[in-house]
Amino acid sequence: MSNLAKAGTFTLGSRTVNRLGYGAMQLAGKGVFGPPKDRAEAVAVLREAVESGVNHIDTSDFYGPHVTNQIIKEALHPYRDDLVIVTKIGAKRGPDASWNPAFSKEELTLAVHDNLRNLGLDAIEVVNLRAMFDVHGPAEGSLEEPLTVLADLQRQGLIKHIGLSNVTAKQVADGRKITEIVCVQNQYNLAHRGDDTLVDALAAAGTAYVPFFPLGGFSPLQSTTLSDVAARLGATPLQVALAWLLQRAPNILLIPGTSSRAHLRENLAVADIALPPEALTALEAI
Repeated sequence: MSNLAKAGTFTLGSRTVNRLGYGAMQLAGKGVFGPPKDRAEAVAVLREAVESGVNHIDTSDFYGPHVTNQIIKEALHPYRDDLVIVTKIGAKRGPDASWNPAFSKEELTLAVHDNLRNLGLDAIEVVNLRAMFDVHGPAEGSLEEPLTVLADLQRQGLIKHIGLSNVTAKQVADGRKITEIVCVQNQYNLAHRGDDTLVDALAAAGTAYVPFFPLGGFSPLQSTTLSDVAARLGATPLQVALAWLLQRAPNILLIPGTSSRAHLRENLAVADIALPPEALTALEAI
């Protein structure tokens, strides 16, 4: 049994994955654009993650663009049978590194084929549709047309399951009328908890919730309370923030990212951290 099994498992689509996974966004260059400074280290991080028991990798062909998927293929192909690779579509990068909507049937279809080619897959386990009504967070708007396109690609056998990213609770409910939604990927962490109700509703439905920016993203979490709890437990503040997410709800799947093997080991060590009640009480007050 890998050490990560201590953190538990959960169902993602038709697969069971360890709740501690890996997010590939940081394998691209600065601003998630262009190649990494150290491609060899990026390859080594991926290989060590999988060897350590990670069997859920989150990526997208608009990271780079194309960069992270090509590195994943170089590092891990042919893939282990238990490895679940999840990607997302719905955005594209401009030459100035901007993030732009890519919601048309043609753009979505091209994105799926780009992911398949760059990852070296015949079918993608889960494709998340990222809503782009507001680049910075969920905003209402109809997802019926793009989800209908994805459902058609699913019928063609190119994707197995469909998820949603950067969405509201209403969009999740509306999306379920069109197709099965196996996961939701939104920003959520100790200090950014607007999805509390949605997390609990998805847990009750047996649906995975995958928080992005679990450590704050481009603005890392900072809190005296967090630092104090970490010091008492002999852990880093960011390890405690991840441990809090694991204990927050059983359907939360973590995908912390890093381009360093040393930082990867710190992240995966969270499987050994159990937060006592008094620590949870302190953290809940942040």
